[in-house]
Amino acid sequence: MKNALRLLLFTLLPLGAQAQQGRPDAPGGVMSLSLQQAIDYAVKNKPTLLATRLGEQTARARVGEIRSAGLPQVNVGANVVDNIKIQQALVSFPVQQTLLTPGSVQNANGGEEVVLTTRSLEVPPQPFAFGQQWQGSANVSVSQLLFDGSYFIGLRAAKVYEDLAKKQTQQAEIEVVEQVSKAYYSTLVARARLDLLGRNVRRLDTLLYQTNQTFKEGFVEKLDVDRLRVQRNNLVVEQQKAQRLTELSVALLKFQMGLGQDLTVQLTDSLSAAVVDAAALRQRLGAANFAQGGGAAGTTALPGQPAATPGRENAEEQARQDRQTALTGGLTTAAGAAFNYSNRIEFSTLETQQALAGLDLQNRRVGAYPRLLFTGAYGVNGAGRTARDLFGFRGADSRASNGFANQNWFGFGNIGLSLSVPVFDGFRRNYQVQQARISQQTIERGFETLRQSIDLQEAQSRATLTNALDVLDNQKDNMALAADVARVSRIKFQEGVGSNLEVVSAETELRTAQTNYYAALYDVLVAKVDRDKATGELYRQAQK
Repeated sequence: MKNALRLLLFTLLPLGAQAQQGRPDAPGGVMSLSLQQAIDYAVKNKPTLLATRLGEQTARARVGEIRSAGLPQVNVGANVVDNIKIQQALVSFPVQQTLLTPGSVQNANGGEEVVLTTRSLEVPPQPFAFGQQWQGSANVSVSQLLFDGSYFIGLRAAKVYEDLAKKQTQQAEIEVVEQVSKAYYSTLVARARLDLLGRNVRRLDTLLYQTNQTFKEGFVEKLDVDRLRVQRNNLVVEQQKAQRLTELSVALLKFQMGLGQDLTVQLTDSLSAAVVDAAALRQRLGAANFAQGGGAAGTTALPGQPAATPGRENAEEQARQDRQTALTGGLTTAAGAAFNYSNRIEFSTLETQQALAGLDLQNRRVGAYPRLLFTGAYGVNGAGRTARDLFGFRGADSRASNGFANQNWFGFGNIGLSLSVPVFDGFRRNYQVQQARISQQTIERGFETLRQSIDLQEAQSRATLTNALDVLDNQKDNMALAADVARVSRIKFQEGVGSNLEVVSAETELRTAQTNYYAALYDVLVAKVDRDKATGELYRQAQK
Protein backbone atom coordinates (compact mmCIF):
# COMPACT_ATOMS: atom_id res chain seq x y z
CA MET A 1 0.00 0.00 0.00
CA LYS A 2 2.91 2.37 0.60
CA ASN A 3 4.03 1.82 -2.97
CA ALA A 4 0.49 2.42 -4.19
CA LEU A 5 0.36 5.68 -2.31
CA ARG A 6 3.75 6.61 -3.77
CA LEU A 7 2.28 6.21 -7.26
CA LEU A 8 -0.08 9.09 -6.57
CA LEU A 9 2.19 11.25 -4.49
CA PHE A 10 4.80 11.28 -7.26
CA THR A 11 2.40 13.41 -9.29
CA LEU A 12 1.55 15.91 -6.55
CA LEU A 13 3.15 19.12 -7.76
CA PRO A 14 2.94 22.60 -6.16
CA LEU A 15 -0.58 23.91 -6.52
CA GLY A 16 -0.98 27.29 -8.21
CA ALA A 17 -4.14 29.19 -9.02
CA GLN A 18 -7.61 27.71 -8.54
CA ALA A 19 -8.71 25.34 -11.30
CA GLN A 20 -10.96 26.72 -14.01
CA GLN A 21 -14.56 25.75 -13.42
CA GLY A 22 -15.52 25.91 -17.09
CA ARG A 23 -15.69 22.66 -18.98
CA PRO A 24 -16.00 21.55 -22.59
CA ASP A 25 -19.18 20.28 -24.11
CA ALA A 26 -19.51 16.58 -23.43
CA PRO A 27 -22.54 14.33 -24.07
CA GLY A 28 -24.10 13.15 -20.83
CA GLY A 29 -21.57 15.09 -18.76
CA VAL A 30 -18.79 12.60 -19.63
CA MET A 31 -15.61 13.78 -21.31
CA SER A 32 -13.49 11.22 -23.19
CA LEU A 33 -9.81 11.99 -22.98
CA SER A 34 -6.71 10.61 -24.57
CA LEU A 35 -3.38 11.82 -23.24
CA GLN A 36 -2.95 14.19 -26.19
CA GLN A 37 -6.49 15.51 -25.79
CA ALA A 38 -5.86 16.12 -22.09
CA ILE A 39 -2.67 18.00 -22.92
CA ASP A 40 -4.34 20.07 -25.65
CA TYR A 41 -7.22 21.03 -23.37
CA ALA A 42 -4.89 21.98 -20.50
CA VAL A 43 -2.68 24.09 -22.77
CA LYS A 44 -5.73 26.02 -23.99
CA ASN A 45 -7.68 26.31 -20.74
CA LYS A 46 -5.39 26.03 -17.71
CA PRO A 47 -5.99 29.22 -15.67
CA THR A 48 -2.30 29.72 -14.96
CA LEU A 49 -1.56 29.59 -18.70
CA LEU A 50 -4.37 32.01 -19.47
CA ALA A 51 -2.80 34.41 -16.98
CA THR A 52 0.61 33.91 -18.59
CA ARG A 53 -0.79 34.68 -22.03
CA LEU A 54 -2.02 38.00 -20.67
CA GLY A 55 1.66 38.79 -20.31
CA GLU A 56 2.02 38.28 -24.06
CA GLN A 57 -0.78 40.77 -24.67
CA THR A 58 0.95 43.22 -22.34
CA ALA A 59 4.17 42.79 -24.32
CA ARG A 60 2.38 43.46 -27.61
CA ALA A 61 0.79 46.55 -26.11
CA ARG A 62 4.26 47.65 -24.96
CA VAL A 63 5.53 47.34 -28.54
CA GLY A 64 2.69 49.57 -29.74
CA GLU A 65 3.43 52.08 -26.99
CA ILE A 66 7.05 52.42 -28.02
CA ARG A 67 6.19 52.59 -31.72
CA SER A 68 3.69 55.39 -31.06
CA ALA A 69 6.50 57.67 -29.88
CA GLY A 70 7.67 57.96 -33.50
CA LEU A 71 4.27 59.05 -34.80
CA PRO A 72 3.06 62.69 -34.84
CA GLN A 73 1.95 63.89 -31.43
CA VAL A 74 -1.10 66.18 -31.62
CA ASN A 75 -2.57 67.97 -28.60
CA VAL A 76 -5.62 70.21 -28.41
CA GLY A 77 -6.15 72.47 -25.42
CA ALA A 78 -8.65 75.09 -24.28
CA ASN A 79 -9.27 76.99 -21.07
CA VAL A 80 -11.48 79.71 -19.62
CA VAL A 81 -10.44 81.77 -16.58
CA ASP A 82 -12.50 84.07 -14.37
CA ASN A 83 -10.03 86.47 -12.76
CA ILE A 84 -12.19 87.25 -9.76
CA LYS A 85 -9.44 89.58 -8.57
CA ILE A 86 -7.18 90.84 -11.30
CA GLN A 87 -3.58 91.00 -10.28
CA GLN A 88 -2.03 94.47 -10.36
CA ALA A 89 1.55 95.49 -11.00
CA LEU A 90 3.45 98.63 -9.99
CA VAL A 91 4.68 100.55 -12.99
CA SER A 92 7.19 103.44 -12.86
CA PHE A 93 7.09 106.03 -15.67
CA PRO A 94 8.30 109.66 -15.99
CA VAL A 95 5.70 112.44 -15.71
CA GLN A 96 6.35 115.76 -17.51
CA GLN A 97 4.46 118.89 -16.43
CA THR A 98 3.96 121.70 -18.99
CA LEU A 99 4.34 125.21 -17.57
CA LEU A 100 1.86 127.77 -18.82
CA THR A 101 2.40 131.35 -17.64
CA PRO A 102 0.16 134.40 -18.13
CA GLY A 103 2.78 135.92 -20.38
CA SER A 104 2.78 132.87 -22.61
CA VAL A 105 -1.00 133.09 -22.87
CA GLN A 106 -0.90 136.76 -23.75
CA ASN A 107 1.76 136.22 -26.42
CA ALA A 108 -0.20 133.37 -27.87
CA ASN A 109 -3.33 135.48 -28.00
CA GLY A 110 -1.31 138.15 -29.80
CA GLY A 111 -0.49 135.65 -32.54
CA GLU A 112 3.01 134.93 -31.46
CA GLU A 113 4.53 131.44 -31.45
CA VAL A 114 5.11 130.41 -27.90
CA VAL A 115 7.39 127.57 -26.79
CA LEU A 116 6.18 126.13 -23.53
CA THR A 117 8.60 124.82 -20.99
CA THR A 118 8.24 121.50 -19.10
CA ARG A 119 9.51 120.07 -15.90
CA SER A 120 9.75 116.53 -14.50
CA LEU A 121 7.61 115.57 -11.53
CA GLU A 122 8.52 112.94 -8.95
CA VAL A 123 5.68 110.36 -9.13
CA PRO A 124 5.86 107.08 -7.14
CA PRO A 125 5.17 103.75 -8.97
CA GLN A 126 1.52 103.40 -9.76
CA PRO A 127 -0.54 100.14 -9.70
CA PHE A 128 -2.11 99.02 -12.97
CA ALA A 129 -4.27 95.98 -13.71
CA PHE A 130 -3.38 94.22 -16.97
CA GLY A 131 -5.98 92.11 -18.66
CA GLN A 132 -9.71 91.57 -18.33
CA GLN A 133 -11.66 89.64 -15.72
CA TRP A 134 -12.59 86.91 -18.19
CA GLN A 135 -9.92 85.33 -20.37
CA GLY A 136 -9.88 82.30 -22.64
CA SER A 137 -7.62 80.45 -25.06
CA ALA A 138 -7.65 77.52 -27.49
CA ASN A 139 -4.68 75.93 -29.25
CA VAL A 140 -3.46 72.97 -31.28
CA SER A 141 0.16 71.78 -31.01
CA VAL A 142 1.97 69.21 -33.18
CA SER A 143 5.37 67.58 -32.73
CA GLN A 144 7.13 64.98 -34.85
CA LEU A 145 10.22 63.05 -33.80
CA LEU A 146 12.84 63.38 -36.53
CA PHE A 147 15.81 61.68 -34.92
CA ASP A 148 16.38 59.90 -31.62
CA GLY A 149 18.82 56.99 -31.33
CA SER A 150 17.04 55.59 -28.26
CA TYR A 151 13.77 55.35 -30.19
CA PHE A 152 15.14 52.99 -32.85
CA ILE A 153 16.87 50.85 -30.23
CA GLY A 154 13.62 50.79 -28.26
CA LEU A 155 11.71 49.46 -31.28
CA ARG A 156 14.12 46.55 -31.59
CA ALA A 157 14.09 45.89 -27.85
CA ALA A 158 10.29 45.90 -27.74
CA LYS A 159 10.11 43.18 -30.38
CA VAL A 160 12.65 41.07 -28.47
CA TYR A 161 10.67 41.67 -25.28
CA GLU A 162 7.58 40.33 -27.02
CA ASP A 163 9.54 37.22 -28.05
CA LEU A 164 10.64 36.79 -24.43
CA ALA A 165 7.03 36.89 -23.26
CA LYS A 166 6.13 34.20 -25.82
CA LYS A 167 8.96 31.96 -24.63
CA GLN A 168 7.88 32.40 -21.03
CA THR A 169 4.44 31.22 -22.10
CA GLN A 170 6.02 28.26 -23.88
CA GLN A 171 7.93 27.38 -20.73
CA ALA A 172 4.68 27.48 -18.75
CA GLU A 173 3.06 25.23 -21.37
CA ILE A 174 5.87 22.71 -20.97
CA GLU A 175 5.28 22.65 -17.22
CA VAL A 176 1.59 21.99 -17.85
CA VAL A 177 2.39 19.19 -20.32
CA GLU A 178 4.64 17.59 -17.69
CA GLN A 179 2.02 17.86 -14.94
CA VAL A 180 -0.84 16.54 -17.08
CA SER A 181 1.24 13.65 -18.45
CA LYS A 182 2.26 12.49 -14.98
CA ALA A 183 -1.28 12.85 -13.64
CA TYR A 184 -2.68 10.92 -16.64
CA TYR A 185 -0.16 8.11 -16.21
CA SER A 186 -0.87 8.03 -12.48
CA THR A 187 -4.57 7.54 -13.19
CA LEU A 188 -3.91 4.80 -15.74
CA VAL A 189 -1.64 2.90 -13.35
CA ALA A 190 -4.03 3.37 -10.41
CA ARG A 191 -6.97 2.06 -12.44
CA ALA A 192 -5.00 -0.90 -13.74
CA ARG A 193 -3.91 -1.83 -10.23
CA LEU A 194 -7.50 -1.42 -8.98
CA ASP A 195 -8.70 -3.78 -11.70
CA LEU A 196 -6.00 -6.27 -10.75
CA LEU A 197 -7.05 -6.11 -7.10
CA GLY A 198 -10.64 -6.81 -8.17
CA ARG A 199 -9.52 -9.93 -9.99
CA ASN A 200 -7.51 -11.00 -6.93
CA VAL A 201 -10.58 -10.59 -4.70
CA ARG A 202 -12.69 -12.69 -7.06
CA ARG A 203 -10.02 -15.38 -7.22
CA LEU A 204 -9.69 -15.42 -3.43
CA ASP A 205 -13.47 -15.56 -3.07
CA THR A 206 -13.46 -18.68 -5.25
CA LEU A 207 -10.68 -20.24 -3.16
CA LEU A 208 -12.46 -19.32 0.07
CA TYR A 209 -15.69 -20.88 -1.16
CA GLN A 210 -13.94 -24.08 -2.20
CA THR A 211 -12.05 -24.30 1.11
CA ASN A 212 -15.24 -23.68 3.09
CA GLN A 213 -16.95 -26.51 1.21
CA THR A 214 -14.00 -28.76 1.90
CA PHE A 215 -14.18 -27.81 5.60
CA LYS A 216 -17.86 -28.79 5.70
CA GLU A 217 -16.84 -32.17 4.36
CA GLY A 218 -14.25 -32.46 7.12
CA PHE A 219 -11.09 -32.49 5.04
CA VAL A 220 -9.62 -29.18 6.27
CA GLU A 221 -9.63 -27.35 9.56
CA LYS A 222 -11.64 -24.25 10.39
CA LEU A 223 -8.29 -22.48 10.91
CA ASP A 224 -7.63 -22.80 7.19
CA VAL A 225 -10.96 -21.14 6.38
CA ASP A 226 -10.34 -18.35 8.89
CA ARG A 227 -6.91 -17.63 7.44
CA LEU A 228 -8.37 -17.22 3.98
CA ARG A 229 -11.19 -15.04 5.34
CA VAL A 230 -8.65 -12.77 7.06
CA GLN A 231 -6.67 -12.65 3.84
CA ARG A 232 -9.82 -11.79 1.93
CA ASN A 233 -10.81 -9.03 4.36
CA ASN A 234 -7.35 -7.47 4.14
CA LEU A 235 -7.50 -7.59 0.37
CA VAL A 236 -10.93 -5.89 0.32
CA VAL A 237 -9.59 -3.08 2.55
CA GLU A 238 -6.63 -2.67 0.21
CA GLN A 239 -9.05 -2.56 -2.71
CA GLN A 240 -11.07 0.19 -1.03
CA LYS A 241 -7.93 2.22 -0.41
CA ALA A 242 -6.90 1.78 -4.01
CA GLN A 243 -10.35 2.97 -5.11
CA ARG A 244 -9.98 6.18 -3.11
CA LEU A 245 -6.47 6.72 -4.44
CA THR A 246 -7.79 6.24 -7.97
CA GLU A 247 -10.50 8.83 -7.39
CA LEU A 248 -7.88 11.20 -5.99
CA SER A 249 -5.66 10.68 -9.02
CA VAL A 250 -8.59 11.53 -11.30
CA ALA A 251 -9.24 14.68 -9.26
CA LEU A 252 -5.59 15.63 -9.62
CA LEU A 253 -5.77 15.11 -13.39
CA LYS A 254 -8.81 17.39 -13.59
CA PHE A 255 -7.00 20.05 -11.59
CA GLN A 256 -3.89 19.90 -13.76
CA MET A 257 -6.11 20.24 -16.84
CA GLY A 258 -8.17 23.10 -15.40
CA LEU A 259 -11.38 21.04 -15.42
CA GLY A 260 -14.19 21.31 -12.88
CA GLN A 261 -14.27 18.49 -10.36
CA ASP A 262 -17.98 17.85 -11.11
CA LEU A 263 -17.22 16.69 -14.65
CA THR A 264 -16.84 12.96 -15.28
CA VAL A 265 -13.87 11.98 -17.45
CA GLN A 266 -13.16 8.77 -19.28
CA LEU A 267 -9.58 7.95 -20.21
CA THR A 268 -9.40 6.41 -23.66
CA ASP A 269 -5.69 5.52 -23.66
CA SER A 270 -4.81 2.09 -22.30
CA LEU A 271 -1.90 1.41 -20.03
CA SER A 272 -0.38 -0.99 -22.55
CA ALA A 273 -0.46 1.76 -25.19
CA ALA A 274 1.11 4.21 -22.75
CA VAL A 275 4.03 1.90 -21.96
CA VAL A 276 7.09 2.99 -23.86
CA ASP A 277 8.79 0.86 -26.47
CA ALA A 278 11.64 -0.37 -24.30
CA ALA A 279 13.74 -1.52 -27.26
CA ALA A 280 13.54 1.82 -29.06
CA LEU A 281 14.02 3.65 -25.80
CA ARG A 282 17.12 1.68 -24.90
CA GLN A 283 18.48 2.30 -28.38
CA ARG A 284 18.03 6.04 -27.88
CA LEU A 285 19.67 5.78 -24.49
CA GLY A 286 22.44 3.55 -25.78
CA ALA A 287 21.82 1.18 -22.86
CA ALA A 288 21.67 -2.60 -22.56
CA ASN A 289 18.68 -4.49 -21.20
CA PHE A 290 19.38 -5.32 -17.55
CA ALA A 291 17.71 -8.71 -17.72
CA GLN A 292 18.38 -9.74 -21.31
CA GLY A 293 21.53 -7.94 -22.43
CA GLY A 294 22.14 -7.25 -26.05
CA GLY A 295 22.71 -3.50 -25.84
CA ALA A 296 20.18 -1.50 -27.81
CA ALA A 297 18.64 -4.70 -29.13
CA GLY A 298 17.38 -5.71 -25.70
CA THR A 299 13.62 -5.52 -25.34
CA THR A 300 11.04 -5.71 -22.61
CA ALA A 301 7.27 -6.02 -22.61
CA LEU A 302 4.23 -6.05 -20.38
CA PRO A 303 3.21 -9.34 -18.78
CA GLY A 304 1.73 -11.62 -21.38
CA GLN A 305 3.54 -9.97 -24.30
CA PRO A 306 6.43 -11.69 -26.11
CA ALA A 307 9.91 -10.26 -25.81
CA ALA A 308 13.11 -10.90 -27.74
CA THR A 309 15.79 -12.81 -25.85
CA PRO A 310 19.28 -12.22 -27.27
CA GLY A 311 22.41 -13.80 -25.84
CA ARG A 312 23.28 -13.11 -22.19
CA GLU A 313 27.04 -13.56 -22.38
CA ASN A 314 27.82 -9.84 -22.31
CA ALA A 315 24.70 -8.58 -20.47
CA GLU A 316 26.29 -7.88 -17.10
CA GLU A 317 29.33 -6.05 -18.49
CA GLN A 318 27.26 -4.10 -21.02
CA ALA A 319 24.77 -3.01 -18.35
CA ARG A 320 27.61 -1.98 -16.03
CA GLN A 321 29.20 0.14 -18.75
CA ASP A 322 25.90 1.79 -19.68
CA ARG A 323 25.07 2.67 -16.10
CA GLN A 324 28.56 4.06 -15.58
CA THR A 325 28.25 6.15 -18.75
CA ALA A 326 24.93 7.53 -17.57
CA LEU A 327 26.18 8.36 -14.08
CA THR A 328 29.30 10.13 -15.33
CA GLY A 329 27.32 12.29 -17.74
CA GLY A 330 28.78 10.82 -20.92
CA LEU A 331 26.79 10.62 -24.11
CA THR A 332 26.86 7.89 -26.69
CA THR A 333 27.81 8.97 -30.20
CA ALA A 334 24.23 8.83 -31.45
CA ALA A 335 22.79 10.55 -28.39
CA GLY A 336 25.49 13.20 -28.36
CA ALA A 337 24.95 14.04 -32.03
CA ALA A 338 21.19 14.35 -31.54
CA PHE A 339 21.26 16.53 -28.43
CA ASN A 340 20.82 20.26 -28.97
CA TYR A 341 20.85 22.81 -26.16
CA SER A 342 18.47 25.04 -28.11
CA ASN A 343 15.80 22.37 -27.71
CA ARG A 344 15.54 23.49 -24.09
CA ILE A 345 13.28 26.50 -23.71
CA GLU A 346 15.45 27.74 -20.82
CA PHE A 347 18.41 28.05 -23.18
CA SER A 348 16.35 29.86 -25.80
CA THR A 349 14.97 32.19 -23.13
CA LEU A 350 18.48 33.01 -21.95
CA GLU A 351 19.47 33.82 -25.54
CA THR A 352 16.58 36.27 -25.72
CA GLN A 353 17.63 37.84 -22.43
CA GLN A 354 21.14 38.19 -23.83
CA ALA A 355 19.74 40.01 -26.86
CA LEU A 356 17.81 42.35 -24.57
CA ALA A 357 20.95 43.05 -22.55
CA GLY A 358 22.84 43.90 -25.75
CA LEU A 359 20.12 46.30 -26.84
CA ASP A 360 20.12 47.92 -23.42
CA LEU A 361 23.85 48.49 -23.74
CA GLN A 362 23.36 50.10 -27.16
CA ASN A 363 20.57 52.27 -25.77
CA ARG A 364 22.85 53.59 -23.04
CA ARG A 365 25.49 54.45 -25.61
CA VAL A 366 23.17 56.25 -28.03
CA GLY A 367 22.03 58.43 -25.16
CA ALA A 368 24.89 60.77 -26.22
CA TYR A 369 23.30 61.33 -29.63
CA PRO A 370 21.32 64.54 -30.34
CA ARG A 371 17.52 64.52 -30.34
CA LEU A 372 15.67 66.48 -33.03
CA LEU A 373 11.97 67.38 -33.03
CA PHE A 374 9.73 69.33 -35.38
CA THR A 375 7.18 71.46 -33.50
CA GLY A 376 4.24 73.57 -34.52
CA ALA A 377 1.34 75.29 -32.76
CA TYR A 378 -1.66 77.47 -33.58
CA GLY A 379 -4.24 79.01 -31.28
CA VAL A 380 -6.33 82.01 -30.21
CA ASN A 381 -6.52 84.06 -27.03
CA GLY A 382 -9.49 86.14 -25.90
CA ALA A 383 -10.53 88.49 -23.08
CA GLY A 384 -13.61 90.38 -21.89
CA ARG A 385 -15.10 92.18 -18.94
CA THR A 386 -17.83 89.55 -18.57
CA ALA A 387 -18.34 85.98 -19.67
CA ARG A 388 -20.86 87.14 -22.26
CA ASP A 389 -18.36 89.65 -23.53
CA LEU A 390 -15.65 86.97 -23.73
CA PHE A 391 -17.77 84.61 -25.77
CA GLY A 392 -18.78 87.31 -28.17
CA PHE A 393 -15.96 86.16 -30.45
CA ARG A 394 -15.38 89.55 -32.08
CA GLY A 395 -12.77 89.46 -34.82
CA ALA A 396 -10.59 92.11 -36.46
CA ASP A 397 -13.53 93.60 -38.42
CA SER A 398 -15.58 94.28 -35.34
CA ARG A 399 -16.24 97.98 -34.53
CA ALA A 400 -17.74 99.70 -31.52
CA SER A 401 -20.49 102.32 -31.80
CA ASN A 402 -17.92 105.08 -31.75
CA GLY A 403 -16.06 103.49 -34.66
CA PHE A 404 -13.09 102.16 -32.77
CA ALA A 405 -11.84 98.59 -33.26
CA ASN A 406 -13.58 96.20 -30.87
CA GLN A 407 -11.69 92.90 -31.39
CA ASN A 408 -11.50 90.54 -28.35
CA TRP A 409 -9.94 87.31 -29.84
CA PHE A 410 -6.44 87.22 -31.35
CA GLY A 411 -4.74 84.36 -33.16
CA PHE A 412 -1.15 83.16 -32.92
CA GLY A 413 0.96 80.41 -34.55
CA ASN A 414 4.50 79.08 -34.75
CA ILE A 415 6.61 76.31 -36.29
CA GLY A 416 10.15 75.32 -35.45
CA LEU A 417 12.80 72.71 -34.78
CA SER A 418 13.86 71.61 -31.32
CA LEU A 419 17.38 70.23 -31.00
CA SER A 420 18.68 68.75 -27.76
CA VAL A 421 22.39 67.84 -27.53
CA PRO A 422 23.68 66.15 -24.35
CA VAL A 423 26.94 67.77 -23.33
CA PHE A 424 27.79 66.74 -19.80
CA ASP A 425 25.72 64.75 -17.33
CA GLY A 426 28.22 64.22 -14.54
CA PHE A 427 29.38 60.87 -16.03
CA ARG A 428 25.94 59.36 -15.33
CA ARG A 429 25.68 57.80 -18.81
CA ASN A 430 29.17 56.35 -18.48
CA TYR A 431 28.18 54.53 -15.31
CA GLN A 432 24.97 53.34 -16.92
CA VAL A 433 26.99 51.87 -19.80
CA GLN A 434 29.23 50.08 -17.30
CA GLN A 435 26.20 48.58 -15.55
CA ALA A 436 24.67 47.45 -18.85
CA ARG A 437 27.96 45.87 -19.93
CA ILE A 438 28.26 44.00 -16.62
CA SER A 439 24.68 42.74 -16.95
CA GLN A 440 25.46 41.45 -20.43
CA GLN A 441 28.59 39.69 -19.18
CA THR A 442 26.62 38.15 -16.33
CA ILE A 443 24.15 36.64 -18.78
CA GLU A 444 27.01 35.33 -20.92
CA ARG A 445 28.46 33.61 -17.85
CA GLY A 446 25.05 32.11 -17.25
CA PHE A 447 25.21 30.19 -20.52
CA GLU A 448 28.00 27.98 -19.24
CA THR A 449 26.17 27.36 -15.97
CA LEU A 450 22.98 26.53 -17.87
CA ARG A 451 24.84 24.16 -20.20
CA GLN A 452 26.32 22.35 -17.22
CA SER A 453 22.89 22.19 -15.58
CA ILE A 454 21.31 20.80 -18.75
CA ASP A 455 24.11 18.25 -19.09
CA LEU A 456 23.52 17.14 -15.51
CA GLN A 457 19.75 16.91 -15.98
CA GLU A 458 20.26 14.95 -19.19
CA ALA A 459 22.63 12.54 -17.48
CA GLN A 460 20.38 12.16 -14.44
CA SER A 461 17.26 11.58 -16.53
CA ARG A 462 19.09 9.03 -18.67
CA ALA A 463 20.41 7.19 -15.61
CA THR A 464 17.02 7.31 -13.89
CA LEU A 465 15.21 6.01 -16.95
CA THR A 466 17.78 3.27 -17.51
CA ASN A 467 17.50 2.17 -13.89
CA ALA A 468 13.70 2.34 -14.03
CA LEU A 469 13.68 0.07 -17.09
CA ASP A 470 15.96 -2.39 -15.29
CA VAL A 471 13.72 -2.36 -12.22
CA LEU A 472 10.63 -2.83 -14.39
CA ASP A 473 12.19 -5.87 -16.08
CA ASN A 474 13.05 -7.32 -12.69
CA GLN A 475 9.63 -6.63 -11.16
CA LYS A 476 7.89 -8.09 -14.20
CA ASP A 477 9.85 -11.32 -13.77
CA ASN A 478 9.16 -11.31 -10.04
CA MET A 479 5.43 -10.88 -10.62
CA ALA A 480 5.40 -13.74 -13.12
CA LEU A 481 7.28 -15.96 -10.66
CA ALA A 482 5.01 -14.96 -7.77
CA ALA A 483 1.92 -15.69 -9.88
CA ASP A 484 3.29 -19.12 -10.74
CA VAL A 485 4.12 -19.84 -7.08
CA ALA A 486 0.61 -18.78 -6.02
CA ARG A 487 -0.95 -20.94 -8.71
CA VAL A 488 1.07 -24.01 -7.70
CA SER A 489 0.34 -23.37 -4.00
CA ARG A 490 -3.40 -23.28 -4.68
CA ILE A 491 -3.23 -26.50 -6.68
CA LYS A 492 -1.23 -28.27 -3.97
CA PHE A 493 -3.67 -27.10 -1.30
CA GLN A 494 -6.67 -28.22 -3.34
CA GLU A 495 -5.03 -31.61 -3.92
CA GLY A 496 -4.31 -31.96 -0.21
CA VAL A 497 -0.51 -31.96 -0.48
CA GLY A 498 0.02 -28.32 0.56
CA SER A 499 -0.82 -26.19 3.54
CA ASN A 500 -3.23 -23.30 3.74
CA LEU A 501 -0.49 -21.19 5.27
CA GLU A 502 1.58 -21.69 2.13
CA VAL A 503 -1.33 -20.43 -0.01
CA VAL A 504 -1.80 -17.33 2.17
CA SER A 505 1.92 -16.57 2.04
CA ALA A 506 2.03 -17.01 -1.73
CA GLU A 507 -0.99 -14.73 -2.22
CA THR A 508 0.62 -12.06 -0.05
CA GLU A 509 3.86 -12.26 -2.00
CA LEU A 510 1.91 -12.06 -5.28
CA ARG A 511 0.14 -8.87 -4.22
CA THR A 512 3.46 -7.40 -3.12
CA ALA A 513 5.01 -8.29 -6.48
CA GLN A 514 2.04 -6.79 -8.33
CA THR A 515 2.25 -3.55 -6.32
CA ASN A 516 5.99 -3.37 -6.96
CA TYR A 517 5.46 -3.97 -10.66
CA TYR A 518 2.96 -1.17 -11.08
CA ALA A 519 5.12 1.14 -8.99
CA ALA A 520 8.05 0.32 -11.29
CA LEU A 521 5.83 0.83 -14.34
CA TYR A 522 4.81 4.26 -13.09
CA ASP A 523 8.44 5.09 -12.38
CA VAL A 524 9.30 4.28 -16.01
CA LEU A 525 6.50 6.50 -17.34
CA VAL A 526 7.48 9.39 -15.07
CA ALA A 527 11.16 8.92 -15.89
CA LYS A 528 10.24 9.02 -19.60
CA VAL A 529 8.43 12.35 -19.09
CA ASP A 530 11.42 13.72 -17.17
CA ARG A 531 13.73 12.47 -19.91
CA ASP A 532 11.63 14.19 -22.61
CA LYS A 533 11.72 17.40 -20.60
CA ALA A 534 15.49 17.19 -20.13
CA THR A 535 16.05 16.72 -23.87
CA GLY A 536 13.43 19.28 -24.95
CA GLU A 537 10.99 16.75 -26.38
CA LEU A 538 8.13 18.10 -24.27
CA TYR A 539 8.49 21.43 -26.08
CA ARG A 540 7.34 19.82 -29.32
CA GLN A 541 4.40 18.21 -27.50
CA ALA A 542 3.40 21.62 -26.18
CA GLN A 543 3.37 22.95 -29.77
CA LYS A 544 0.94 20.33 -31.05
